[in-house]
Amino acid sequence: MSEAVATDELAPPAEKISKLTNAQKARIERNLAKAQKLRDAKLVLHPFKDLASNRDGTHPEAALSQGSSVIKVQGTKYIDSGGGFLLEQPVLPTAPGVSGLNKSGEELPVIVDDAIAIPIQYEECLDCGDQFADSYLFNNFGHSVCDKCRDNDDRHALITRTEAKAEYLLKDCDFDKREPKLRYISRKNPHNVRWGEMKLYLHLQIHKRAMEVWGSEEELVRQHESREDKREVGKARKYNKQMKQLRMEVRSSIYTKKTHVVHEHEFGPDTYNEEEDTYTHTCLSCPYSETYEKM
Repeated sequence: MSEAVATDELAPPAEKISKLTNAQKARIERNLAKAQKLRDAKLVLHPFKDLASNRDGTHPEAALSQGSSVIKVQGTKYIDSGGGFLLEQPVLPTAPGVSGLNKSGEELPVIVDDAIAIPIQYEECLDCGDQFADSYLFNNFGHSVCDKCRDNDDRHALITRTEAKAEYLLKDCDFDKREPKLRYISRKNPHNVRWGEMKLYLHLQIHKRAMEVWGSEEELVRQHESREDKREVGKARKYNKQMKQLRMEVRSSIYTKKTHVVHEHEFGPDTYNEEEDTYTHTCLSCPYSETYEKM
C-alpha cells in the first residue's frame, strides 16, 4: 500500500497529463520507472536517519547496511548516501566462529587490524645492571642509569655551562662542535627571570669531555697553574702602571712634560748681489738662508 501511495505522489495530476505531448509523457513514464527501481533498491534512504535517532535500538552500523547500497571502488567499499556522497563502509566486529555472510547471503566486511606492534628496547643500567625502558638521565642526557640509581647530589649532579668552562677550561666548540655533542636541559635563571635560560649539563659528561681535550688530570692542573701565573703577572703589571700614574699626579713637579719648541730664525745683515739685484740673509743660529728682492 505504501509503495502505491509513493508512486501516486510521484505521478503528475491528471489534468496536466492531458496537456503534455507524447514525448513528455514517455519521459515521465521513464522517470517514474527509474524512481520506482531506486526505491526498490533502497538507494534513496539517508544513511544517517537511523544513526541520528537510533530509536529502534538497532546498531548504527546495521542501520547503514540496511538503508544504503555498498559500492566498491578500487578495492575499497563505500556507502552510497543517495545525496551525492560516498562514505567508507564501517567495519563491523564479528564474534569468533561467526561466518562471513549475513542473513541475505551478502558478505560481511572483514575487520582489519591496523595496529603495529612496536618492540620496546630496554637499556641496561650501568650501576645496578637492571634493564629499564625509561629514565630521566637516559631521556635527557643519553646516560644509561635508571631512576633508582640516580644521585643528583654527587655522581649525577648538574653543572652550568659557565661553571664548566671555568673549572675545566673548555671552549664553546668543545660543547657544540666536538662529536658527540653534549646534551643539556634548559632551566630559568634563579637569579633573574629576565636573563637568558641556563644550560645544565651532566657533570660526568663534562669531566669526560675535559679528559678528551686535555688528556689527563695532570695536564688540566698544569693549564690552571699556567693561566693563574699569567693572571698574576697581568695584575702586577697593571698595579705598577697605576702606581706610576699616581706618583706622577702627586709629585708633578718632578715630572716635566716635554714639549716641542718652534724655532724662530734670527737673521744677520743682508748681502747684496748686484748681478741679480737680490738680497740674502742667513740665520744666526741655523744654516737657513733666505734670498729676496727689495721693491
